[in-house]
Amino acid sequence: MKILIKGGRVMDPASGFDQVCDVALQEGNIAAIDNIPDNFSPDKTIDASSCIVAPGLVDLAVRLGEPGHEHAHRLESELAAAVAGGVTSVVCPPDTDPVLDEPGLVEMLKYRAEKLHRSRVYPLGALTRALAGEVLTEMVELTQAGCVGFSQAEVPLGNTQVLLRALQYASTFGYTVWLRPQDRDLGDGVVASGPLATRMGLSGIPVAAETIAVHTIVELMRATGARVHLCRLSSAAGIDVVRTAKAEGLELTCDVSIHSLHLTDIDIGYFDSRARLNPPLRQQRDRDAIGAALADGTIDALVSDHTPVDEDGKTLPFAESVPGATGVELLLGLAFKWARLSGVGLARALAVVTCEPARILGGALGSLQPSAGRLVVGGAADLCVFDPNAEWMVNAQSLRSHGKHTPFSGYELPCSVRCTIVGGQLAFEA
Repeated sequence: MKILIKGGRVMDPASGFDQVCDVALQEGNIAAIDNIPDNFSPDKTIDASSCIVAPGLVDLAVRLGEPGHEHAHRLESELAAAVAGGVTSVVCPPDTDPVLDEPGLVEMLKYRAEKLHRSRVYPLGALTRALAGEVLTEMVELTQAGCVGFSQAEVPLGNTQVLLRALQYASTFGYTVWLRPQDRDLGDGVVASGPLATRMGLSGIPVAAETIAVHTIVELMRATGARVHLCRLSSAAGIDVVRTAKAEGLELTCDVSIHSLHLTDIDIGYFDSRARLNPPLRQQRDRDAIGAALADGTIDALVSDHTPVDEDGKTLPFAESVPGATGVELLLGLAFKWARLSGVGLARALAVVTCEPARILGGALGSLQPSAGRLVVGGAADLCVFDPNAEWMVNAQSLRSHGKHTPFSGYELPCSVRCTIVGGQLAFEA
């Protein structure tokens, strides 16, 4: 299919390209940017006047609900939500049911996702069998099946010896280990430690739960030379440790969630279970440090931490409710809202949801999608066209995700997605 996108502001943060021009797509790739051949005859023309034409977003934290909920068609709903938010590539953690610790499960997930012709799906394999933290998985076989890295998801790995062996194994083959830094013994709470937790009578998770884990990971990286990606940092103290490790030259990257970037523990309000999240919302000083670190590059990427929770999981007392919130449809709008509030500029807002997360995936994508997060002539035609000035209100019931719960319900956000193109095919059109 040939598509011509006319008159949009074409922005590629990876190269710094920013110009009003046309883009031609042909046979799943970008055929031309600006200099459109005279003989190009499109099957479809998209008027992008007043819109931004950008690389499709790359979201590093999206739970899809499969394997485990095939009967509810969760994969269909969550990938529909992704393309509605301009997201063309998603990374999903391995804490599914069953856990992604067998090649056959990974292959099945990728096959089902490809049949839907929506966002590209890149699974993380389990670091240990059943995420039990005892026996390492067969990383080579899982990589051959399509895994782009290895993770414990939300399950803390308490045995440091097992973590050391995992990093040694991963380092040998050049794999990236994705870890959410949380100490097993200190992380058993429901909100961040502080005055609010005390006042509400809720069990708190101290900052030390994150910093102890980060320090341990950094020490093991020094010992093994492994490459590690830290998922969803939440504290100023944790960021300081990461900044020092990066300055040392360790192969360390990290991301932060839209929730930690915009919200604090005050947003829990009167036991609002929509704000029951992992990691927990922390204080304003942490939120401010996160915004500054995302701007200066200490934090590499912004993620939705999309975790759809059904009604039964949220209509419970706060401490008993299921942690998580839907977010993949909000990622673009919240990235631009942050840019407006902080003054960092549109290029950086786009970079943290496109080329920077794609860089973290790096060689794991191989020949599958080497141009992810970028607009490159000859590269895959994964694009998003959106109106940056169109405001829209987050209405939980209008979200396409199976999960309707988000602490951003009622917020006004910029950036209305007009269309999303994946592999040269129109995956979403408003």
